[in-house]
Amino acid sequence: MSPLENISYSILDLATVRAGDTPAETFPKSLANAQQSERLGYKRYWFAEHHNMISVASSATSILIGYVAGGTKTIRVGSGGIMLPNHAPLVVAEQFGTLASLYPNRIDLGLGRAPGTDQVTAMAIRGENVHAVHSFPRDIEKLQLLFSTDNQYSNVRAVPGEGLDIPIWVLGSSMDSARLAAEKGLPYAFASHFAPTYFAQAAAYYKSHFKPSKYLDQPYFMACVNVVVADSDEQAAYLASSVKQMFLGVITGKRNLLMPPVSDMNLVWDEFEQQGVESMLEYSFIGTVETVKNKLEAFVTQFNVDEVMATSHIFDEQASLKSNALFASIFN
Repeated sequence: MSPLENISYSILDLATVRAGDTPAETFPKSLANAQQSERLGYKRYWFAEHHNMISVASSATSILIGYVAGGTKTIRVGSGGIMLPNHAPLVVAEQFGTLASLYPNRIDLGLGRAPGTDQVTAMAIRGENVHAVHSFPRDIEKLQLLFSTDNQYSNVRAVPGEGLDIPIWVLGSSMDSARLAAEKGLPYAFASHFAPTYFAQAAAYYKSHFKPSKYLDQPYFMACVNVVVADSDEQAAYLASSVKQMFLGVITGKRNLLMPPVSDMNLVWDEFEQQGVESMLEYSFIGTVETVKNKLEAFVTQFNVDEVMATSHIFDEQASLKSNALFASIFN
């Protein structure tokens, strides 16, 4: 039996803006992707909160969640994640309470502590609340209380939100997030698609130190990875040059829209930039169905992964949809 047989598979979307497109043209493409993902058996479709990045249009995350949930029927839609220190817990509870009221049993609330942007923009978002990152564990507890019926006699209530079953996930890329998710007995999603350094250590710690809670009786670990699947390994490698260019912009600070693929990355980066990009992209699955399946089976077995979330930055929309379809076939 394949180790992938009982593994759920999901999508992380940044509403990535391609060169030549606008955010207005990007959002319908995300919806079309989510609708196809629903047909293909993907479990979740999450958006990530980022700010001040011209290639990422998912800054108003909860609005996009509502847009996609309204255009689909069964797939779970949520945040991967909401950067909680950027928001008051009450506002998050009201927004996601509204979403969960509109789309019952379909909304996930993934929470991270990073700003999702540079420090100057984080200051603009948080203002005097710039040190809110230190309140992250306490703010999760505030959210849990606001969602609970125990809060009905409080002077501050989340309406809608109170009494609704909205799964809360801890997201992260470090040991701090692993410890927090294990201690609170919550599902844990690791950002291995761009921060591989502590992935193995965090996965092992979370699984071994998990404390059962009223939310979850056993650990549930999701890994987010980069995925590009095509008819040949060569075609997949060519398509993957777009995500490599995107990450090159991250490490050089020269951000751009998602660029078309190139036939030779050596014309784009130098040796040191290549090392930086490839280290960030360590957990990437690029190739044919067979190539990706073999690598993914080993990955899931080694790290005891319960769910795989794929993120794909492919320039051509049809190639992107095809990659998602081929990836889904690996699990079926």
